[in-house]
Amino acid sequence: MTSIVLALVIGAAFGAVLDRIGATNPNWIGGMLTLRRLHLMKTILLAIGVGSILMFGGQILGLVDVGHMSVKAAYIGVFVGGLMLGVGWAASGYCPGTGVCAAATGRKDALFFIAGGLLGAAAYMATYPLWKASGLLDDLAGGKVTLGTVPGSPYAGLMNISGDVLGIVIGAVFVLVAFVLPDTIVGGNKRVEAPAK
Repeated sequence: MTSIVLALVIGAAFGAVLDRIGATNPNWIGGMLTLRRLHLMKTILLAIGVGSILMFGGQILGLVDVGHMSVKAAYIGVFVGGLMLGVGWAASGYCPGTGVCAAATGRKDALFFIAGGLLGAAAYMATYPLWKASGLLDDLAGGKVTLGTVPGSPYAGLMNISGDVLGIVIGAVFVLVAFVLPDTIVGGNKRVEAPAK
């Protein structure tokens, strides 16, 4: 029961942060994807970078249990699905997480987005045997691998370098990019305010 309550508290806090930074507003997402308003991109890069530094640094210090690390297998379907997600994100202004948070804030268009996502998931499940037979779900590059080897994890590394150190370095690069990225790349320095919900 404690884990469910903790999950609800963390989920609510995460949703509140997503709303606060503008991730539940499709106009902000559109501004990010068209490189006109990069506040949200900078926030995402900073969050990923800090999270990566803390996770991999915690693993080096023994504060994070590597046994909890989950690596998904690489296969062609992941790249096809990622492309479809990106197109859908650009078209709708939502990704699955921000769509649910936007619905919680009262945005009616987000309800249609969620319905479309559920319909798409149902269509995938109904046609799963066809996708499996097509070979799109067959493992690539050894399946469950990481870029660098993480000591104590069961996953092989593609490069002969410490995955923990590589994770910290990539995280630091993300943090650096978040700080040096300008507020806008396209459309000059004029700031466009997002309309109210």
